Parts: sequence; C-alpha cells; structure tokens
Amino acid sequence: MLKFAIVGTNWITDWWTKSAHASKQWELTAVYSRTPESGKAFAEKYNVSTIYTSIPDLIAAKDVDAVYIASPNSLHYAQAKEILHGGKHVILEKPATSTVAELDELFEIANQKGVFLIEAYRHIHEENFKTAKKLVLEQKKLGPIYGASLVYASFSSRYHNVLAGERPNIFTLDFSGGSLVDLGVYPISFAIDIFGKPNSQVYQAFMAPTGVDGGGFILLQYENFSVQINQSKAFTSTAPTEIYGEKGTISLNGVADISSVKFWSNKTKETEDFSGPVAENNMQAEAQEFARIIEGNDKAAAAKLEQFSKDVIAVTTDLRRQNGIVFKAERK
Repeated sequence: MLKFAIVGTNWITDWWTKSAHASKQWELTAVYSRTPESGKAFAEKYNVSTIYTSIPDLIAAKDVDAVYIASPNSLHYAQAKEILHGGKHVILEKPATSTVAELDELFEIANQKGVFLIEAYRHIHEENFKTAKKLVLEQKKLGPIYGASLVYASFSSRYHNVLAGERPNIFTLDFSGGSLVDLGVYPISFAIDIFGKPNSQVYQAFMAPTGVDGGGFILLQYENFSVQINQSKAFTSTAPTEIYGEKGTISLNGVADISSVKFWSNKTKETEDFSGPVAENNMQAEAQEFARIIEGNDKAAAAKLEQFSKDVIAVTTDLRRQNGIVFKAERK
C-alpha cells in the first residue's frame, strides 16, 4: 500500500483519491493546501488528520511515499521540483509543466534522485482505449490506416466568466491555461500513444478575450495519413471519434471515458461491438498502473511514459507558438 499526499483540493484531486482508494493500492495520509481551512475540508472527507501548508513539512513526512499534484498548471513545476528534490515520487496532473525545459529538468531530477515522476494521462490506461489501440495496431480488422478524426470539445462553465470579462485561472496566460493544454492534450496524447509522434502539426485556433485559445482545429501529419482534431472549451461537439482504415472504421464515443468501441466493416457493412466494462472510478486504471510501476521499480515502463510526455509537450508547444500563445512562465 503506497501512502500518498495530495497538493490541490479541487474536484480532480477528489477523483484521484477515490480512484486510488478503489484500486486498494494507495492510501491518502496527508493533504497540502495553502489555507488550513480548505485542507481540513478535503481531509475530513477521507478521515485524514494530517494537513500541511508548507511543502518542506510535507517533504519531511515519513508516512508519505508519493505526492499527487493537481494545483493550477503554472504551479506544477516549482512544487514538483521541490518535492522531487525531497526524494518523493510525484504523480503530476496533465499538463505536467508550462514548458519543455521545465519538464526536462523535472525528469532529470527524478532520475538523479531515484524516484518516479509520472504525468497523469488517465485515458491511455483505460481498458477500452487499450482495446481500440490493439485493434488499430494489429490491423487484422482495420488494415492500413487512412486517417482519424478525434474530438474533445466540451463547453466550460467558466467560459461564461470569460465572456463576462473575468479571468478564470484556466483561461489565462499567467496560469498556463487555454483549451489546447487542458482539453486538446487528450486527443493529441490519444494520437501519439497509438500512432506515435507526428511528423508535423498545424493548429488553427480561435482566441479567447483573455489571450489564450478557446479551442480550434488541429491537423497531425504522419507519413501516410493525417489525424484531424476538434477540441474546445468554448463549444461542445457531439461527434464521435473515428479511426479509418482500408477494411473499415473504428468508432468511439470519445477519446476519454471510452464506453463504446465499435468496428464497421467496409466488406460486410456490419458492426462489431468490442466495448468492455467501464470502471466506476475513471482514474482507477492509471492509479493501478502507477502503483505497479513504483512498487515494482519498473524503470522501463516509466521511461516509455517519460518519452510519451516529452513528445506530447513538444507538439503542444509548437501548436501554441504557431498561434502566439506565450505563457508567463516562458517570459522569465
């Protein structure tokens, strides 16, 4: 049983904690928050009595093996850096950092200290994602790939605040926000995990009044096919996610929280259903995998996830720069 602390007392840390506990491989032992009040409110839900308002105190805790960080994006780097130097494993909610240089440095520290740094892309660990990936890579059903259309466009309630002239953290350059790094990373990482890093990429974004992207359309170019991505926090799409091949089409209900995996055959004009059960806690699969890596000291699996994270941020950084989106963290 891995003992962990959380940094950030929002809905995503709540999801992680419930999922980690459901895996029966993790135990929440401490909560960090900048204010004792919010830390106490979160801790009481899980019968935890240890609350920290100081990162050094958290690092000194002997009953904490790993720390799950889900603070605002711009805070990830400094918090993870301090905790990694303290010799504890770090699970870092996506996007791990604001810049490529920050991510490279964190992985270097983790490797030097002999601890694991893992970026939490939950959807690539889901069973139905793995089923879809297997169908694509085996090519028995699909055949050679012709292309794909990936969708993650979901209107954010906080975009009402943006339209009202406010500046929610996730929609500001100061906090390394925007649709691309919040939602766009889901289809981008979906594509990279299945097809690999693209040869090139293009992003046509529309900009929110706060200076970050509200969403837009992305084209990932591979050697023999392209992947088009529709992603946004300013509108909602109900279109499916599809992968096209010589022999047919794989259709999914989305790129995350996948509940439907179907194959339509060009030859028979019939549909086969490959959908499997969906876990009640949608971060449980990643919690189990991260525990396996840490407890088993699986450096090979960790190295693959490290390269995966580096490939994703390389792509998103290029896409941001194409649209003049420069985070405050990059202006230091």
